[in-house]
Amino acid sequence: MKLEPVIIWGAGAMGGSMGAWLIRAGREVVLVDTDAEHAAAICEHGLRIQGPVDEFTVPALCVGPDQLAPGLGTVFLAVKAHHTSAALDAIGPLLAADGFVVSVQNGLNERVIANAIGARRTVGCFVNFGADVIEPGVILRGNRGSVVVGELDGITTPRTTAVHEVLRLFEPDAVLTENIWGYLWGKLAYGSMLFATALSDASIADVLDSSIHRPLVIGLAREAMAVAAASGIQPMPFDGFDPSAFAPAASNEDAHESLDRLVAFNRGSAKSHSGVWRDLAVHKRRTEVDAQIAPIADFGAELGVATPLTRRLVELIHDVEEGRRSQSWETLSELALNGS
Repeated sequence: MKLEPVIIWGAGAMGGSMGAWLIRAGREVVLVDTDAEHAAAICEHGLRIQGPVDEFTVPALCVGPDQLAPGLGTVFLAVKAHHTSAALDAIGPLLAADGFVVSVQNGLNERVIANAIGARRTVGCFVNFGADVIEPGVILRGNRGSVVVGELDGITTPRTTAVHEVLRLFEPDAVLTENIWGYLWGKLAYGSMLFATALSDASIADVLDSSIHRPLVIGLAREAMAVAAASGIQPMPFDGFDPSAFAPAASNEDAHESLDRLVAFNRGSAKSHSGVWRDLAVHKRRTEVDAQIAPIADFGAELGVATPLTRRLVELIHDVEEGRRSQSWETLSELALNGS
């Protein structure tokens, strides 16, 4: 098993943050990104980290996909969910015989990766820290959050043990789990909440703290947890999110207590808005909603679980993407009015 150099495919908020910490810890890292301006800034000036967690700059190599030679061992894939397939088209031919891909992404991209290159070459990973690229070569890490790694079949292996030790250089409390799908489904439910917050111009914490809008974010989490339960998944808690609080038998009080903890977690972050909000408000580009959130509804349809709020959320995100609606409390309220 060839662990180094660690290839981080996608040097944006998540991949760049992890890469910077690994480089500072003395690991051999090669960053890969298709944004030529961002890559050039990193190579010329170093990769700079800002924010309350730490501030430092490390020298780093950031190349384009066409600059890599075959024989890659460990690849941390950190691109947007809807760019996964395109990245795999380039990564697949470059992997060594025992090479593998660790999905440092939001959503259930492990399924896409396993279908493309095989389950034995796929390692699951869950992350929940906040970060943004604020200018070429500069990343704001807003807070610390959960980092978890595990094999898709739940068996601990030498490679996941090795990857876990690498991840601890970035997040000392990183977890090696036998239930990576549980963490991924938990994040999927939380992710649907984050997409909902992006329908407005308010912060994550302000939306989750809004008594008027809490029923809809609770409803979204309950839909995702119902689909997970029907799939035989046992979701795992993290950073204030308690999946059991949104289970079918849970009370509204349980859900509100979990939301209170999520509000506190997000108010403690220098990253006030989600990456989804930033895609819509700053970059004016399409989001990951089809690759990340729509599958909740698709799985629900296959399993006979109704997901009207999730489907409406996807529709409203598309409305904002295509300019039919603005990011506002009114648009967020449309989810409550039409998704119920």
